[in-house]
Amino acid sequence: MSRPLNVVALSGGTWRPSRTLVLTQALLSELSNHLPINSHLIELGDIARPVGGALSRQELPAEVEAELQAIENADLLIVAAPVYRGSYPGLLKHLFDLIDLNALINTPVLLAATGGSERHALVLDHQLRPLFSFFQALTLPIGVYATEADFSNYQITSELLKARIQLAAERAAPLFGAQPNNLLKIA
Repeated sequence: MSRPLNVVALSGGTWRPSRTLVLTQALLSELSNHLPINSHLIELGDIARPVGGALSRQELPAEVEAELQAIENADLLIVAAPVYRGSYPGLLKHLFDLIDLNALINTPVLLAATGGSERHALVLDHQLRPLFSFFQALTLPIGVYATEADFSNYQITSELLKARIQLAAERAAPLFGAQPNNLLKIA
């Protein structure tokens, strides 16, 4: 790869402190161990009010338009969402309603989510994958789901979650020409 990978990470929560943000940052950090990247982190909470009040993209302020363009121009997109009432937040969906229909075609997307318990883990496959399928994006096969039990004081403490984050980054790296390090085949 001749230039660093343009990785845009979207933390889809609106509150701070945020386990979703911690997970997003951990994914970015682990990816940087495997690939040369330029990373850009977008926190939905920082742009929530203008996004929520916009009925069309033309109504957005310039700084929010710049964030949408960053998403559309990413070489790799990381999207992490908290689970609210069994789904990702409506404001996150509204943000993607403002993204150009063709902007994410063939863009690799690493999916992640956080929730209160394991009961919401299927949000990755049953809700986030279909959203990005609509955009004809390429969702990576390994997603990362974390529960409240995986954190202590908003720090990742679960060794299993750390291993899953590492696995997701290792599996993403070969897509961009990086050599895999002994990829494990696990079920």
